[in-house]
Amino acid sequence: MTDTSLSAQRSAQMVTTLVQLREALESARLPLEVPKAEPARKARAEMIDQLEDYVLPRLLQIDAPLLTVVGGSTGAGKSTLVNSLVGERVTETGVLRPTTRSPVLVHNPRDSDWFDKARILPDLERTTRASADPGALQLVASEAIPAGLAVLDAPDIDSVEEQNRTLAAQLLGAADLWLFVTSAARYADQVPWEFLKQAADRSAAVAIVLDRTQPSAITEVSAHLARMLTARGLRDSPLFIVPEGEVDEQGLLPSTTVREIRAWLGSLAADAEARTGVVRQTLEGAIRTISKRTYAVADASHDQYEMLERLRADVERSYGHALTEVDRASADGSLLRGEVLARWQEFVGTGELLKTLESKVSWLRDRVTKAVKGQPQQAARVTVAVESGLQTLVLEHAEAAAERTDAAWRAVPAGRVLLDESGEDLSRASRDFRRRAEQMVRDWQQSVLDMVRTEGADKRSTARFLAYGVNGLSVALMVVVFASTGGVTGAEVGIAGGSAVLGQKLLEAVFGDQAVRRLAANARKDLNRRMQVLLETEKRRFTGLLDGLGVVQGSEEALRAGARKVDDLRFAAGPG
Repeated sequence: MTDTSLSAQRSAQMVTTLVQLREALESARLPLEVPKAEPARKARAEMIDQLEDYVLPRLLQIDAPLLTVVGGSTGAGKSTLVNSLVGERVTETGVLRPTTRSPVLVHNPRDSDWFDKARILPDLERTTRASADPGALQLVASEAIPAGLAVLDAPDIDSVEEQNRTLAAQLLGAADLWLFVTSAARYADQVPWEFLKQAADRSAAVAIVLDRTQPSAITEVSAHLARMLTARGLRDSPLFIVPEGEVDEQGLLPSTTVREIRAWLGSLAADAEARTGVVRQTLEGAIRTISKRTYAVADASHDQYEMLERLRADVERSYGHALTEVDRASADGSLLRGEVLARWQEFVGTGELLKTLESKVSWLRDRVTKAVKGQPQQAARVTVAVESGLQTLVLEHAEAAAERTDAAWRAVPAGRVLLDESGEDLSRASRDFRRRAEQMVRDWQQSVLDMVRTEGADKRSTARFLAYGVNGLSVALMVVVFASTGGVTGAEVGIAGGSAVLGQKLLEAVFGDQAVRRLAANARKDLNRRMQVLLETEKRRFTGLLDGLGVVQGSEEALRAGARKVDDLRFAAGPG
């Protein structure tokens, strides 16, 4: 395989790998407020932009014209410099600050095909007219720009308008060459040097223009600026001086003041090898930096998923506890007190019976039969009391679960922000929870009724079945269910326990002990299932917020794997 074909193969592999890395970056959502999340979000957005705006398009078309982006501080004279380099007014200078307008790209007419399509900066709409829309890219064709070169006038990097600053950073990230413009009054400002440091870190090609400099200060200021450039890793960057001078009626500087810059840019355009060298320097630096920065985003993705799982565990723990407590309280005899107990006693006439619970079962069955016969209204009252008791129990624990989850989430910034942005108070149960709880209890009671009816299908003509009736037997089964744990076995556990034993004996008189155990187990299982479904809906108010964030397991490893593969391809290609 020839060197050329090997290089083409590696380039194709790099394109594929970077496309996959871009997809991994897009999938790595970082919405939760955890430490270092904000810088990671910014880095992620910048890397996605640079991959789309510059790296991938440039890899696919390495011989495209050299894009020189003119950037710098407010009032540094960028637009005046661009107009002066072209020799005509192609971009409007900003008299009032901040100036919001579309960036202007000046190119040779023969290079129109490179720029009028979305090859670079694909999210900017193309236009041939001046516009106040920062989302548009104004294209200007001019013979004054040599073929193979394009010059883009970018917004101020320190603009008071955030969208201008963001766009300026995006455009500089899409540059093959930065023509960084500053002035004698602003060259030591912090913001420009932050951008220049980024350029040095990724080995981007940079040239500096010291604009608007009084002739008497040129030697001193340029010497100081040169030392600053050397100290910050930009020693080899060309430095051009544009002295302070009058502009003509078109707002252009004298041709002599920009001659050196124009000649230097022209030499790059004319020398294919030099131009390619600049492109490769910036491109390879951009790829290396993207790979390096990906690891920090991967760390942030890991932190996001850990926080997501912590918040989810808070939800599971709170509602799991609520379900356990509801299950315990509905099975340990707690409900067989108060209103439920009073109505049950009315139903079975237990005043005499509770004193004789240790008597023979046969006598007890006969006595119960006489007690309940002809009293269906008492069965209905027990049903209503059970309904009210269960509803109160479930509502109490749903409220407690919501309060616990809200408190746990508010203990960390990520959870607090999620709750504040949800637009509702999740520290209480849902507004319609009481209605849904009522319906759940009624549905369960109907299910118990159906169980008894089905079980007694072949016993409906028996005296005992007729004596108790389906409703009466269903009430007895509910009472047994409410004492299905905790070893309730006799009068020694008090009135509630005795009531449960009485209900069990009543059912055994009709169905037999094995059938009663099966019915009670099935009714309890059905109640647990319905309570779980009811609380699951409440739980989803919290888990739904987490699910909607798009934080998924595996993002971290996809990012690391992508970065490693990029590095492997870079190292395989060797230096240069």
